[in-house]
Amino acid sequence: MTCGRQNQRRAGLALAAAALLLAGCGQSAETKGADGAKGGAAAGASASPSSSSSSSAKASVAPLGPGEVRVGGEVAKPYSVTLADLRKLPQASVEVKFTSAKGEQRHTYQGVPLHDVLKTAEPRFDAAKKNGQLRGFVSATGGGDYRAVFAWAEIDPGFAKSQVLLAVSEGGVAFDDAAGPRLVVPQDTKGGRYVSELNQLWVGVVDPVVDGAK
Repeated sequence: MTCGRQNQRRAGLALAAAALLLAGCGQSAETKGADGAKGGAAAGASASPSSSSSSSAKASVAPLGPGEVRVGGEVAKPYSVTLADLRKLPQASVEVKFTSAKGEQRHTYQGVPLHDVLKTAEPRFDAAKKNGQLRGFVSATGGGDYRAVFAWAEIDPGFAKSQVLLAVSEGGVAFDDAAGPRLVVPQDTKGGRYVSELNQLWVGVVDPVVDGAK
C-alpha cells in the first residue's frame, strides 16, 4: 500500500515537472517571436531610408530644353544658356572658309564669342600660377555625342587673333531653336570642330591629368 502511494507520488511529481518544462518552452518561444517581429520591423525601417537614398542617388540630371547649352566643369557659376538668350547678347559676324566632306564651304555666321559665354561661368584657373588660364581647355559636345576640344588660348582674345563663336545664324538665316547653336572656328581649315547642335560646354584644366601621370 505504501509502495503504491509512493509510485503515485512520483508519477505526480514527474507530470508536474513536465508541465513546468512545457510552460517554460512556450514562454521562450513567445519571447523569441516578439523579438523576431521587432527585428523584422527594424529591418524594414532601416531598409526604407536605404531605398530612398538609392532612388535619390539615381536621380538623373534635368534634361536640356530645345536649343539649350549647359556650361559647367571647373567653373564657379555653372549655368545653361539658350539660343534665345544668345540672340539677346552683343553679336559678332565672321566670314569663314573651310573644307568638309561636302567640299569647300564658304559662309557668314553671326553669334556670340565663346569666350564671353564661358567667362560668365567664371572658370576656376589657378591665379597663383603664371598664365594659369593656359592650363585650361574646353570640351564642346553636340548632337550624336559629337565632341571637340579647344585649348583656352584658342578662344581667349588675349592670345588668339580670331574669335570662336557660338553662332545663332548662318547667312542671315536663324538656326532653329530645337537645333541649338553651332560652334564656328574661323582659324580652322577643316570643319571638324564646327560642332552642330551644341548642348554642352565643359571647362577643365590639364593639371590633374599631367600631375597624376608623373
